[in-house]
Parts: sequence; C-alpha cells; structure tokens
Amino acid sequence: MVRFHFVLIFFLCYILSPLPSAATPTNKLVDKVCNQTSNYTFCVEALYSDPRTPAADAYQLAYVSFGLAYLNASATQDHIAELIKISNSTSASHKRLKICQHDYHKAVLALEEAYNDLNSETFFQLAKLAARAAAAADDCQSAFRGTHYSPLATRNAYLKALSDICVVVSKLFTEGTF
Repeated sequence: MVRFHFVLIFFLCYILSPLPSAATPTNKLVDKVCNQTSNYTFCVEALYSDPRTPAADAYQLAYVSFGLAYLNASATQDHIAELIKISNSTSASHKRLKICQHDYHKAVLALEEAYNDLNSETFFQLAKLAARAAAAADDCQSAFRGTHYSPLATRNAYLKALSDICVVVSKLFTEGTF
C-alpha cells in the first residue's frame, strides 16, 4: 500500500507539473547535473516535471531524481506483470518478460534502498544503487536481443536515463561538489 501511495504521488507530480519554459525559474544545480548526463534535454524535462525542482538543493534533487527512477521502475514492473498475464506461457516472449520481471524487481529494490539511504542521510552507496537499476534495464533489454521487437525498449531507455541522472546527483554528495 505504501508503494502505491508513493507511485501515485510521483505520478501526479509528473503529470500535473508543467515543463520548463522561459517563465520557469531555472536552478543552476539542475544545469550542472544535466550537463554531466548523456541526454541534457531529457534530464531537464524529467527533473522539472517535479514542482520542487526550481528551488531544490542537492538533497531535494536527490529525492526528485531517485523518486522519478523509482516511479519508472515500479510502473514498468507493473506493466511487465500485465504483459505476462496476456502472453502465452510457452512463448519465447513470455520467457523474456519473466527475465525482465526479475530484472525490474532488482531495480525497484535498489531504488528503494537508495531512497532509504537518503532518508538516513547515508549517501556513499547512492551511485552504486543507481547503477544497479541501470544495469537491470540493460539486462532486460538484452533478453530481447536478436528479436525484432522489444515491448520494453522505451521504458528501459527511460530507466537508464533516469539512473544516469541519479548517478550524477549522487556524486554531489560523494565528491563534495554542492
């Protein structure tokens, strides 16, 4: 039940908040973080989807970034469960989805652990946990290697990009670059 409320809150924040525009105040920390990611535009759009971002410090930005990654991973985990329900249990696709279900379970656990670390102000494992979530997305995508279609390709790419943001934000704590 707690997970549902957490997902619901972040989903509502994500959907209801406007994208940055010329009228939106920018946060220099967001620019600093996003400049170190592989996709600046995605990073800015993702972070500013949360209304806390314009005034966020490093600590709040960590909550935003890990929250978005968790939201993506848990929603994808739920989506995979639905895809498994409608797939033929003997098909190759079903087997690949089961692999992804396991991978996303690992991602969700890693992101929950990161969130708990944030709550206890323990920062040294954050980058490792974010990398674990990204690796889970890679592993899921690898399950579909050699096929013409991966029903989770976009979701895997989003989790990787969100995890990339989390890794950069984590370095703000471990490298003392606030």
